[in-house]
Amino acid sequence: MNIEPVAYFRSPLKEKFGIPRQSGLAPSLEGEIRFVPPYDAAEAVRGLEGFDYCWIIWGFSLNEQGHSLTVRPPRLGGNERVGVFASRSPFRPNGLGLSCVRIKSVNAGVVVVSGADLADGTPVYDVKPYVRYADSRPEARSGFVDDSAWEALEVVIPDEIAARLGKDELDALTELLAQDPRPGYQDDPERVYGLSYNDYNVRFSVACGKLFVHSLEKC
Repeated sequence: MNIEPVAYFRSPLKEKFGIPRQSGLAPSLEGEIRFVPPYDAAEAVRGLEGFDYCWIIWGFSLNEQGHSLTVRPPRLGGNERVGVFASRSPFRPNGLGLSCVRIKSVNAGVVVVSGADLADGTPVYDVKPYVRYADSRPEARSGFVDDSAWEALEVVIPDEIAARLGKDELDALTELLAQDPRPGYQDDPERVYGLSYNDYNVRFSVACGKLFVHSLEKC
């Protein structure tokens, strides 16, 4: 069975580097689900405004299709392997992602959401409402995720750089950087990284549990 996109996602994140490792980790980050015909009609999303969250089923369009039976999750430092079906790795046999996002507004053809972990241009194959009684299992075990520590970084942005961004942009960028975009195996305090965010290239380094933003350059 072939599946075709019903929508495409619009995001300030144009590349894989810097995308949150899970949905909800950067709750201030906004994006849009933009439906394609014939799904851009108002009746296709009628009633969705009554829900706070929805599921997005989407495709890992920036990755090659995965065939490995094991992967190395960032949660385990990128060194230990687990089975692909025991992970949320983007390198999967069929390249499908599943994300829970908060609904900000619903209009014909466009649903604005926050907290997504999708890059700009990602194909969306389905949207379904999040239902609390069926989708929430707070007592569930979470495997190796329960046993692995993940400390958010303290983000230091100079005032003159922060002043160039609006509050919402600054909040979203801070949340993204706090999740430490670097690969798990890299820990070089002298290395300067670049993250593409909206029309900017954000240059930063990490040392002693702090992330320091050095510059904000127009792309």
